[in-house]
Formats: sequence, C-alpha cells, structure tokens
Amino acid sequence: MEKENLYQHVRSMIVSSTHQPKYMSISPVKVADLFGISTVEVEHALQEFVEEGRLKTSKLEEPPNCDIYLLP
Repeated sequence: MEKENLYQHVRSMIVSSTHQPKYMSISPVKVADLFGISTVEVEHALQEFVEEGRLKTSKLEEPPNCDIYLLP
C-alpha cells in the first residue's frame, strides 16, 4: 500500500463531504477492500496520519457515536 495514495483518497472523501464542518466517518473495512489490503493496515495508517497532524479525529456526540476524521 502506498501511504500517500491512501491519504489522498481519505482527504478527497473529507473534502467532498456535505457535512458542515467537513468531516467523514471512514470505514477501514471499505477502504481496505478498495485498496486490496488488510483492515489493520488501514487503521494503522489512519492513526499515523493523526499522529503526523495530517488528520484530526473526534467522536460524534450523537448516535451513531462513531469516530470521524477532519482535516486540520
């Protein structure tokens, strides 16, 4: 998996989001299926993006209370 391609895909998903402010709940299973890699690799890469400051993560206060990703 090329990490930069994954980041560009995630970034475009967030940018194309209709939510205000822009955010996206990302399913590692769906992304892993798109890239043909394991879910663990996607989860690890997303965590690395957060640690590098390329993404921010939060949790929705309302149901479904899922993790969301935002651009810094």
